Amino acid sequence: MSPAERKHLQKLDDLILDASTEELKKIQEIDHQTQMEGLSFYDVYLDSSSLINQSIKKSFRKS
Repeated sequence: MSPAERKHLQKLDDLILDASTEELKKIQEIDHQTQMEGLSFYDVYLDSSSLINQSIKKSFRKS
Protein backbone atom coordinates (compact mmCIF):
# COMPACT_ATOMS: atom_id res chain seq x y z
CA MET A 1 0.00 0.00 0.00
CA SER A 2 1.38 3.37 -0.97
CA PRO A 3 1.67 6.30 1.45
CA ALA A 4 -1.06 8.11 -0.49
CA GLU A 5 -3.42 5.12 -0.12
CA ARG A 6 -2.67 4.96 3.60
CA LYS A 7 -3.45 8.66 3.90
CA HIS A 8 -6.79 8.18 2.14
CA LEU A 9 -7.65 5.19 4.32
CA GLN A 10 -6.81 7.20 7.44
CA LYS A 11 -9.10 10.01 6.25
CA LEU A 12 -11.91 7.52 5.69
CA ASP A 13 -11.29 5.89 9.06
CA ASP A 14 -11.39 9.32 10.72
CA LEU A 15 -14.60 10.18 8.87
CA ILE A 16 -16.24 7.00 10.16
CA LEU A 17 -14.87 7.23 13.69
CA ASP A 18 -15.92 10.86 14.07
CA ALA A 19 -19.34 10.41 12.47
CA SER A 20 -22.59 10.95 14.31
CA THR A 21 -25.26 8.28 14.36
CA GLU A 22 -27.04 9.93 11.42
CA GLU A 23 -23.81 10.23 9.45
CA LEU A 24 -23.03 6.57 10.09
CA LYS A 25 -26.43 5.60 8.71
CA LYS A 26 -25.69 7.54 5.51
CA ILE A 27 -22.24 5.98 5.24
CA GLN A 28 -23.87 2.58 5.71
CA GLU A 29 -26.31 3.33 2.89
CA ILE A 30 -23.45 4.29 0.58
CA ASP A 31 -21.55 1.16 1.62
CA HIS A 32 -24.61 -0.97 0.86
CA GLN A 33 -24.97 0.65 -2.57
CA THR A 34 -21.33 -0.02 -3.43
CA GLN A 35 -21.66 -3.64 -2.30
CA MET A 36 -24.74 -4.09 -4.49
CA GLU A 37 -22.57 -2.95 -7.40
CA GLY A 38 -19.95 -5.54 -6.44
CA LEU A 39 -17.53 -2.96 -5.13
CA SER A 40 -15.84 -2.26 -1.82
CA PHE A 41 -16.56 1.05 -0.09
CA TYR A 42 -12.84 1.41 0.66
CA ASP A 43 -11.87 0.68 -2.94
CA VAL A 44 -14.38 3.18 -4.28
CA TYR A 45 -13.19 5.74 -1.75
CA LEU A 46 -9.57 5.21 -2.80
CA ASP A 47 -10.42 5.44 -6.49
CA SER A 48 -12.52 8.57 -6.12
CA SER A 49 -12.00 9.93 -2.62
CA SER A 50 -12.85 13.50 -3.52
CA LEU A 51 -16.14 12.47 -5.13
CA ILE A 52 -17.20 10.35 -2.17
CA ASN A 53 -16.19 13.01 0.32
CA GLN A 54 -18.27 15.57 -1.57
CA SER A 55 -21.20 13.18 -1.84
CA ILE A 56 -21.11 12.34 1.86
CA LYS A 57 -20.77 15.99 2.86
CA LYS A 58 -23.69 16.96 0.61
CA SER A 59 -25.80 14.16 2.12
CA PHE A 60 -25.00 15.38 5.63
CA ARG A 61 -25.94 18.97 4.76
CA LYS A 62 -29.32 17.86 3.37
CA SER A 63 -30.24 16.15 6.62
